[in-house]
Amino acid sequence: MRIRLALLLISMLSLAPIVPSIAAGADRFALVIGNAKYPDAEAPLKEPINDAREIADELKRDGFNVEVGENLTGEAMRRAFDKLYGRIKPGSVALIFFSGFGIQSSRQSYMIPVDAQIWTEADVRRDGFSLETVLGEINSRGAGVKIALIDASRRNPFERRFRSFSAGLAPVIAPNGTLVMYSAALSSVIGDNGGDHSLFVQELLKEIRVPDLMAEETLNRTRVGVTRASRGEQVPWISSSLAEDFSFSPGGARPTAPTPGPVAALPKPAPAPPPLPRVEPAPPKPVEANIPPPDKPADKPAEKNDGSTAAALADDPTIKTLTAKLNDNPDDANALYRRGQVYASKGAYNLAIKDFDSSIRLNPKDVEALNNRCWTRTVIGDLQAALKDCNEALRLRPNFVDALDSRGLVNLKSGLTKNAIADFDAALKINPRLTSSLYGRGLAKKRNGSASEGDLDIANAKAMDPNIVKEFADYGVR
Repeated sequence: MRIRLALLLISMLSLAPIVPSIAAGADRFALVIGNAKYPDAEAPLKEPINDAREIADELKRDGFNVEVGENLTGEAMRRAFDKLYGRIKPGSVALIFFSGFGIQSSRQSYMIPVDAQIWTEADVRRDGFSLETVLGEINSRGAGVKIALIDASRRNPFERRFRSFSAGLAPVIAPNGTLVMYSAALSSVIGDNGGDHSLFVQELLKEIRVPDLMAEETLNRTRVGVTRASRGEQVPWISSSLAEDFSFSPGGARPTAPTPGPVAALPKPAPAPPPLPRVEPAPPKPVEANIPPPDKPADKPAEKNDGSTAAALADDPTIKTLTAKLNDNPDDANALYRRGQVYASKGAYNLAIKDFDSSIRLNPKDVEALNNRCWTRTVIGDLQAALKDCNEALRLRPNFVDALDSRGLVNLKSGLTKNAIADFDAALKINPRLTSSLYGRGLAKKRNGSASEGDLDIANAKAMDPNIVKEFADYGVR
């Protein structure tokens, strides 16, 4: 009331010209999404819903008009984005917060809805929402300030289905006037901390609540807080092209714009991973010799009773859908392959192999099914049969990076460390950020006597994916 009265008096008395200002609330729009219940994940994520609600409440206090979405399907996410686009006015502020699973594909980052059906990399682009596309659409509507806060650098449940993509998120090519922050470094993943809120959101809320702090400084301070609290294991990534001052929490009267001067530059983001080479190297020749016993017996994953496991998984939504398809058409090779993938991801290895057997019987040249059966047989210790599957997959598709990675695991579990290193080397030349090959090569190098080189590979792999040690332990490799 006092501010409006003062402006009215000044206008009436014509004491000074009035400089238009943007209302903190009317021109601030935010879409906040928390996706936690993905049917393909082992359990719902604990953090996204709580984080989304906390962020939404804070943004409302800061004058944003906020729309909140929880566990949104693809269609619901599309409607939510369309609604945001329709509200944007020229010169307004538009903010997106997304917490859930994100996937990098073709050097773009995709936000994944809860009902996504992702079996191949092409499915990511079909079902996911490209951050670059969303920011481009917001920019085309005239938004002056565009902000994206993405807490999606998680290990996703779809990785086992196609491993030729890089983990984590990719750098974003955004229009001018954009500020983007990821909860972790490029191409890195982090695990949920087990609490009700992510470390990223905890630190972000602390800094957003500081009045009159410019947005770039807010996010820089958030990055420092997360890095310190995680002891350097989690380092958020920031990209900024803001051309004007913006504060999440403006205080009282807005200060007069200062005379332009030197602008403190943000620390340069980590360089993007090198592009994949166009000419792929020839893979090592198939190894047909009998596999000797390992130097050291590997731990064998716990066997599960097929009957009890099938009954326990019968109500899984994805398995139920695929089983219904197979009841209608037992020779649906695609459904058999996909159900085998789901069984394998849930530790029902024998059931997975049965489905892969049937899929390969229907299509003996299905390299994806051959590779997946190779990997599954490797996990349960059927190494000779696994090797034949991987060799056949590579015969049909030379330089198939997934099969090279799987065959590297076969050789690693078999004690053939030199062969394992050769396979992992070949896979990493095709995809330098394939975490499983990097970690596997590290183990193989250590077993082959190159301890320092092996430790470096292992450290780099753990930095990209803290869960990689547990993953290999689940394979029976420590």
